[in-house]
Amino acid sequence: MSTLTDSSAGAPAHAVAVIGGATAGAEVAAHLAQRGVAVAVFEQNPRPYGKVEDGLPRWHRELRRKEYETIRGKLSSPGVHFVPLTKIGEDIAFEDLVLRWGFSAVVLACGAWRDRPLPIEGAERFLGRGLVYQNPFIIWFNHANEKDYAGERFEAKDGALVVGGGLASIDVVKVLMLETTRAALARRGIALPLIELEVKGIPKMLAAHGLSFSDLGLACCTLFYRRRVEDMPLVEVPEGADSARIAKVENARRRLLEKAIEKYCFKIEALAAPEALITEADRLVGLRFRRNRHEGGKLVPSDEVFERRGSCVISSIGSIPEPLPGIATKGELFRFADWEFGRIAEYPSVFSAGNVVTGKGNIVASRKHAAHVVEEAVEPYLGLSDDGHSGEERMLEPALAAARVEADRVANQLAARQPLTPVELAQTFARVADRQRSVGYNGTLESWIDKVTPPDLE
Repeated sequence: MSTLTDSSAGAPAHAVAVIGGATAGAEVAAHLAQRGVAVAVFEQNPRPYGKVEDGLPRWHRELRRKEYETIRGKLSSPGVHFVPLTKIGEDIAFEDLVLRWGFSAVVLACGAWRDRPLPIEGAERFLGRGLVYQNPFIIWFNHANEKDYAGERFEAKDGALVVGGGLASIDVVKVLMLETTRAALARRGIALPLIELEVKGIPKMLAAHGLSFSDLGLACCTLFYRRRVEDMPLVEVPEGADSARIAKVENARRRLLEKAIEKYCFKIEALAAPEALITEADRLVGLRFRRNRHEGGKLVPSDEVFERRGSCVISSIGSIPEPLPGIATKGELFRFADWEFGRIAEYPSVFSAGNVVTGKGNIVASRKHAAHVVEEAVEPYLGLSDDGHSGEERMLEPALAAARVEADRVANQLAARQPLTPVELAQTFARVADRQRSVGYNGTLESWIDKVTPPDLE
């Protein structure tokens, strides 16, 4: 059995490519580097922050800053080589990276960035004409104040219909309610900072100005969820939970949602499944819903249908991995032979970590072998705890724990393989250096981050 380093020279005996440099990718890279593996991290964006930058709404200011620093620290570990602005499957063929670049293994940690399509026939043709998806909407919200932001632009409209049910959909309704409230107050000559409004809540801030929410004349946004309120996955049910534990989790979910509604003034329509579009003049102006019933633990469609019209429809029903040319898919996800560890039959040296396996876009999602997300971390994340967002970083631990498990699995597999020769290692990292030069990377992570970070990035 080989070791992970050449004991005679202390040089790495193996090289691993990690695709994706954010939460899971940085954790895998640093963990492997600690075990003596040389690592190249390929990141499609200029900065390696992934969902921390583009998926966590910007009111999570302290968590975002802390995670930026953590990710930078892990990617600066000795033996980790960062390669920005490189999308595998486009800039480098996946098959080439796996079979021809000389890496001992490749780890997919590229997350889930594509919105699951709204499941109504013909919906996609109304993109930009009344239909909005959650991922680009939150990206816009996070970068809207940057002078040089060149991505898609949206508007937080009063009276929006939001289809969803998870943590990400709560983020969407909070953006809508906070921004429409701020706009209504601005028309009265009252300027409220976003962060203060999110922390203290809408009713409390209005009361400080002698106002109630009804005084604003807002229609509010409405969140439509196809299951019951207590089924909303805001708190995970532990594996093997008995009926008493399940009831406790359902109670916690209901209580969390009630507190969120009270603090941010949105509406919810449960047991409502979208089934048809309402259009006018080639725009999407609403949805027809079918009422579900909950019978014997199962959802049963009823004969009741109803229509709701709104300023726009925002779909927040989940995120899935973007297709990667060279990897076969099964439905919305990659076709893994081993779903526990994201193994691909055609490429035995490929492993996977994070949401590219789970098919979830939220950075707190974890695999079943990681600790479940505890209730005490969810309230801070939603902004419902008495001490604001203190402690919300605990939401990340399941994802990090899963990434460490996968990194150890990769390292243990490598230890049983023939080590790379010094010449093979040199050839592999000569290719890495060539790619770094081609994108203008100067080889120092801190100076690169300074170079590509907008001065007004929040």
